[in-house]
Amino acid sequence: MELTKEQLEKEIESLNGQLTGDMFQDMDIKDKIHNLTMKLNGVKPMDSSIDCVGCGS
Repeated sequence: MELTKEQLEKEIESLNGQLTGDMFQDMDIKDKIHNLTMKLNGVKPMDSSIDCVGCGS
């Protein structure tokens, strides 16, 4: 199921609201935000379980 641009933006906004400022607690949330942002921008990793080479995430 493809999410619309609006749905992706709302999900990113929701995740940003969950950030605590604790790097270790925020790692999973930031990873989700990063993946959603890539989808929003039309960039998708071949397999989300493989680390991105470009940004080192």
